[in-house]
Amino acid sequence: MNEQEMNPIEMALQEYKQGLGDFTKKMPKIAKKYNAFTEECFAEGKLSQKEKQMIALGVSVFSQDEYCIIYHTKGCLDQGCSEEEILETVGVTAAFGGGAAMSQAVTLVQEAITELGSSNQNIQQ
Repeated sequence: MNEQEMNPIEMALQEYKQGLGDFTKKMPKIAKKYNAFTEECFAEGKLSQKEKQMIALGVSVFSQDEYCIIYHTKGCLDQGCSEEEILETVGVTAAFGGGAAMSQAVTLVQEAITELGSSNQNIQQ
C-alpha cells in the first residue's frame, strides 16, 4: 500500500514507525534498552496483554498523545478488545481527564477503531 492509499490513521502509524526507525539508527543503545523495557512492561503477567493495552490507551488519551492513542487503539484491537471495551476504557479516562480526554475519545479513538478495525478484518480474511 502506498502513501496515497493510506488513511490518516495508517499514515500516523507509518510516521511513528519511521521516526522510531530513524531514532534507532541514531541512538541504538537507548532504543534497544527502551524497547526491551517496554516489551517487558507489555509481556503477559498477572495482567493480560489486553488489559495492559487498555491501560496504555487510557494513559494515552489522558495525556492527549495522538500517536500513542492510535498505537494503543491498534494494540487493543490486536489483543481482541471489542469496541465496547475500548470505549469503556476511554470513558473511565474521561472521568479523570474531563472534556480534553472525552474529545480524544469521541474523535480520534472512534476514527482509529473504524479504520483499524476494518484493516484487521481485511487481514484476518
